[in-house]
Amino acid sequence: MEQRVVQSSLETIEIDSGKRTTVYSAKEHFEAPNWSRDGKTLYFNMEGHVYTIPVTGGKPKLLDTGFADRCNNDHGLSPDGKELAISDQTKDGKSRIHILPSGGGTPRLITELGPSYWHGWSPDGQTLAYCAERGENFDIYTIRVHGGEETRLTTAPGLDDGPDYSPDGKYIYFNSERTGMMKIWRMKSDGSDQTQVTTNDGCNDWFPHPSPDGRWVVFVSYSKDVKGHPPNKDVVLRVMSTSGGEPKILATLFGGQGTINVPSWSPDSKYFAFVSYRLVKLS
Repeated sequence: MEQRVVQSSLETIEIDSGKRTTVYSAKEHFEAPNWSRDGKTLYFNMEGHVYTIPVTGGKPKLLDTGFADRCNNDHGLSPDGKELAISDQTKDGKSRIHILPSGGGTPRLITELGPSYWHGWSPDGQTLAYCAERGENFDIYTIRVHGGEETRLTTAPGLDDGPDYSPDGKYIYFNSERTGMMKIWRMKSDGSDQTQVTTNDGCNDWFPHPSPDGRWVVFVSYSKDVKGHPPNKDVVLRVMSTSGGEPKILATLFGGQGTINVPSWSPDSKYFAFVSYRLVKLS
């Protein structure tokens, strides 16, 4: 029987033209790119570790994350680019958020409770937004970067996930299944005024990411029959204006989980990074 493996491709796409450029491709499974604040480097995770690679291409370089060798795909840089939040499950298999220098170093524990999955950093650098399971329900929480008590922002039944701050810090975008299908929502940063953003157009929408200039939100959409956010599905990347209107398709690809779990915009808001996949013969 023919054996197949996943080939991952780290790509960038120009928002205006839709032009796709492959930065790195390999017969390995990697996920979730972040763009450095100087626009020169991409961060991504692979086999429990975090790697960096120049945006122009090259060979990935392993980032020193200390004891954290079971990092998942929920990681991202601070607004000043000096620190990196990671979600690691080395301790007991439950993901917890840590912070370390963006150039590598010893992680500092932020969330005592698990599982907790990082997704957003407030523009002032003082607060982290994340998805966490507490009491058998996944909701959106925030916590200060120095740790302490967490604040629960959502209470609706079902899954709330993928929180990411608007660049002015006034809002948090997230995805929620509270109306039956997974849709993009927005709330004020204190959790008030929770409002559905994408319409019930037959898609399940995940992981919204506002652009640094505040004009756009990119997210990934599955077909209506796909539950959760599994890998290896036919999906589309869609973009919509933060002022409203219908989303448009940026790219059609084979992907899903790992494609854009975390903030992936270039600093100038002209490009977006993502990972696509395909099944290839094992050579």
